[in-house]
Amino acid sequence: MVLSLFNESSDPVLTTSEVAEELDFSLSGTRKRLYQLNEDGIIDMKKAGNSPVWWLSTDRQS
Repeated sequence: MVLSLFNESSDPVLTTSEVAEELDFSLSGTRKRLYQLNEDGIIDMKKAGNSPVWWLSTDRQS
């Protein structure tokens, strides 16, 4: 579900809140899942102020 959102979004960069809201997930659960996908090399992350932003990794394996 999370990866589908990134693939289908017109915005290549999403916040944790945007992902949680779009998928109707809790913010804490979404955050954990996004950090796990980041550790797995599937998505990348950068802090924008106090909040991380996320995007699909260009280095990920298909």
